[in-house]
Amino acid sequence: MESEPKDLIVLGAIKHGVKKFEKIQKMTQIEPKELNLILEQLEKRSLIHAKEKKGWFGTKIEITTTDKGNKEVDERVHELQTKWNQMSLLYKTGDKDKLKEEMENNKSFIPTMMFFGIMDMMMFSMMFSMMGMAMSDYVAPENMPDTVDSGMDDGGMDDGGMDDGGFDFDIGF
Repeated sequence: MESEPKDLIVLGAIKHGVKKFEKIQKMTQIEPKELNLILEQLEKRSLIHAKEKKGWFGTKIEITTTDKGNKEVDERVHELQTKWNQMSLLYKTGDKDKLKEEMENNKSFIPTMMFFGIMDMMMFSMMFSMMGMAMSDYVAPENMPDTVDSGMDDGGMDDGGMDDGGFDFDIGF
């Protein structure tokens, strides 16, 4: 799974209770054909188990993780947390060059970090601001969470004026 973060995203979705193909596809935003291939690979590696269940409306397939699959997710999420902690430390020390290098090295893991909620989105957006870059250089616009605020909010004021009761932060960069 080192080279393919989508495998981890699918496995994580299943571990967290998403058991049906359609729901996995909707949550992960992976095309059905590609998702099917990923699920087949995960099953071959004994990370998931597909079980047919009979119900009122016919049979349905329920996908669950195996113990091996649960362990794989936990280990990989721990690795991602370590990578995020390293990027956070570089941001806090103000080393733009090393931060940019670390982000380049982990570019493929950034959507996975977002999926698992590992990264602090406010700090992540401030990292880009510090480096003078756009977040869209690293994350496709459709994968950006809605919780990232551009900072251009008028604070609920409809007249477009300035709010004299706010705070002015100087972060030193």
